[in-house]
Order: sequence, then C-alpha cells, then structure tokens
Amino acid sequence: MADRLRAGYGAAPWHLIMVTAATVLAGWVALRVAGEATAGRMLLWFLGAVIAHDLVLFPVYAAVDRVLRRLVRGRVALLNHLRVPALGSALLFLVYSPGILRLGETTHLAATGQDQRPYLAHWILLSAALFVLSALTYAIRALARGRQVSPKRSERA
Repeated sequence: MADRLRAGYGAAPWHLIMVTAATVLAGWVALRVAGEATAGRMLLWFLGAVIAHDLVLFPVYAAVDRVLRRLVRGRVALLNHLRVPALGSALLFLVYSPGILRLGETTHLAATGQDQRPYLAHWILLSAALFVLSALTYAIRALARGRQVSPKRSERA
C-alpha cells in the first residue's frame, strides 16, 4: 500500500502527513487571525513579504549563489563555508534593519534612551566575525584533511 501511495502521491507517506499537519496548522492560525481587527494589515504584510521574497530576493540570492558556484568550481565545502556566514549576516540585517538603517530614530531614542548609531558598526563587525570564524573552520578542516591524506601517500612511496 505504501508503494501505491508513493506512486500516486509522488513522495513518502511521512511527507503527506507533514504537509497535512502544516495545512491544518495554517488553517488554525488563519481562523485565529480572521477575528483580529488587524487581520487585513497582517494579510497585506504577508502578501508583501511573499512578493518581496519571490520576485526580488530569491532571484538576487540565486544569482549570487550561481556566481559563487562558478568561483569555487565544485568545491562544495568551500561554498558552504561562504553560504553559512552570508545567511547569518543577511538574517541579522533583516532582523535589525530598522536600527541599522536608522529608521524610527526618535521613537527608538524615546523608548530606550539609546542611540541607533552603533547598530551599523555592530552588524558589520558581527558579519565580519561570522566570515572569519567560517574561514578558520574551513582552514582547520582543510589542514585536518591534508594530514589524513599525507600518511597514505608516504605509505605508497
């Protein structure tokens, strides 16, 4: 029966269970939000986020990834050591972009008593630290791989 389901559905049974659970959860959330006074604004924000991601961001980071793939020429480990800090930096920017771009500066100052000026420098330093940490991890892994290969070469000689 599982084979017939896989042939008809195109995926494993657990996939169907997960998709169904996600759909039920999304429906429950939609019912909860529908009664809210700000439901229209939430829907508008959600649609804007979908459009911004699918029509703007996805083509941009797909193009950047394609360029990176060509630059590293099939070295997947190196590519992933570039992708991970880039993703971390992008997510930090997304979360802290109002502070980094100094949007709502007077409101932020009134609410917290702090200035937004350090946000940009902190984001740049943290992003640089992510890339440096990733580069160090890659170097350590490459050295460890090199040491594992060296004894085998000396045994052949």
